Amino acid sequence: MTVKVVDASAIVALLFNETTREEIVARLHGFSLAAPAFIRYEAANACLKKLRASPHERRALLDAFSIALEPVELGDAITLAETTKLSLYDASYLWLARALGAELVTLDDKLARVDAALRRPA
Repeated sequence: MTVKVVDASAIVALLFNETTREEIVARLHGFSLAAPAFIRYEAANACLKKLRASPHERRALLDAFSIALEPVELGDAITLAETTKLSLYDASYLWLARALGAELVTLDDKLARVDAALRRPA
């Protein structure tokens, strides 16, 4: 099965049924998902914010999801962050997508633009 790398913006849209959910569902359907291991913390932080705003939805908010948590070569990710002017977190998603030869699924405009620019033939 082909893999796609997802960032926290895409997972949060799925988990919390945000308005962009259907777009993300369509982009991910039929693919295995991968992400840097720290996605758990980014998604958990978003979950905490939602819990504070909607404590009655606690059970639904704490449901688990299935993503392969992949190691990221931090030295390479730092270099990529320097080169692209991305945060280390965003550069890690980008690095992983490139390392896996996978599409990066994100709702982050800056990250998507950098990813598209790097995919263009030189």
